[in-house]
Amino acid sequence: MSDYNPVLSAPRGANKNPKRVGRGSSSGLGTTAGKGNKGQQSRSGSGVPYVGFEGGQMPLYRRIARKGFSNYPFKKEYVCINVDQLEAKYADGETVDRTTLIAKGFISAKASALVKILGNGDITKKLTVDVDKVSESAKAKIEKAGGSVKVAAAEESK
Repeated sequence: MSDYNPVLSAPRGANKNPKRVGRGSSSGLGTTAGKGNKGQQSRSGSGVPYVGFEGGQMPLYRRIARKGFSNYPFKKEYVCINVDQLEAKYADGETVDRTTLIAKGFISAKASALVKILGNGDITKKLTVDVDKVSESAKAKIEKAGGSVKVAAAEESK
């Protein structure tokens, strides 16, 4: 009687023993252990040192000159808030500034991003807005509703 049980074991030939590399010539993978003869890939600890390595030739990213100016280090990021969002969260006569925006959950207390009010939607409440930037359409809507707009001094000088 065979020890094969179709319910408990995998079919014959499904599970193979792993290749034991570098364990003598009779194993079939002795001597060079399947790595071929000589060369960088045959050595221990082999492989190219990093992405973009060109065999010791000066890599492309170092051959090409760095040129021009990038404004990336000086860019300013704004958190944009629409007037319809202010309409929903603020009561009539309130002041919209950094502290109230943090309290109402518009911006994070840790975030150092600047705030800009955009003119999407309508506003009927009289609000005093004191933020870093306000779009022309938002300014017109806030002033039409009876509110006032004050932009930060750093932006006005530009």
